[in-house]
Amino acid sequence: MDQDDRRGWTLLAPPFLYALALLAAPLLTILVFSFWTQDYLTIDRTLTLANYEEAVTDPLYRQLMLRSVTVAGLVTLATVVLAYPVAYFVSFHVDPGRKSLWLFLITIPFWTSYLLRVFLWKVILGYNGVLNSALTGLGIIDEPLTFLLYNVNAVVITLAHAFAPFAILPIFVALEKIDRSLLEASRDLGEGRLRTFLRVTLPLSMPGVVAAVLIVFIPTIGDYVTPALVGGPGGLLIANMIQTQFLGLNNQPMGATLAVIAMLVVTVIALAFVLVTRRWTRA
Repeated sequence: MDQDDRRGWTLLAPPFLYALALLAAPLLTILVFSFWTQDYLTIDRTLTLANYEEAVTDPLYRQLMLRSVTVAGLVTLATVVLAYPVAYFVSFHVDPGRKSLWLFLITIPFWTSYLLRVFLWKVILGYNGVLNSALTGLGIIDEPLTFLLYNVNAVVITLAHAFAPFAILPIFVALEKIDRSLLEASRDLGEGRLRTFLRVTLPLSMPGVVAAVLIVFIPTIGDYVTPALVGGPGGLLIANMIQTQFLGLNNQPMGATLAVIAMLVVTVIALAFVLVTRRWTRA
């Protein structure tokens, strides 16, 4: 290697080793643990597929995994659908000198603790919370609504709010990159606002939409704090079972097995989505 190559490898080595130590090593440890078994404090390091057989055959684990994918999909759909109009408005209808201010306002939720935001939603959606009190006070309902909290609905609402900025920002960046002369050309050719949006703006903004979907879906399926606080028994996800296996049942190999399966499911879904939307992202 010449001097430039050695200098390049010297610069790449520290971050590569750092990423290897903090990402690859824990993942490899989890993978190895998944092939072991544990009896309270005793870990049997004999390689076995018993944990995977139990995870696949046990209906409880299948139900939690299916619920996790469903909730993550609903959260992603709600977040992206609600985030797109916000990003579109900021990109096309806000004065260029004030766009930074709008983006600043969008990121304000990050100033507060994630746990604090979840607890605030408990206050809003609770049986005697803000929403029920307001509806009761206005005479719209006679009794407080019971389906707002401690179920899947509360998990979807809370997660959609928490991940909204993650969806708005990539869509906004994609919209900002669109050449406005293309929209003018579409108008000159006789297309209306709706057809211009559907045939020009939306396809060109698809890379941002795909990025928003992945950014929201991947961490959502592994969230365990929100389901534990606002989900109740019917809103728990696979991540809560993983936490229980590690901390409650003291069965680390089974927790590692569920984590590996969850990662594989997320990877397959994400790759399938990328392949399906590849022709739009290439455009």
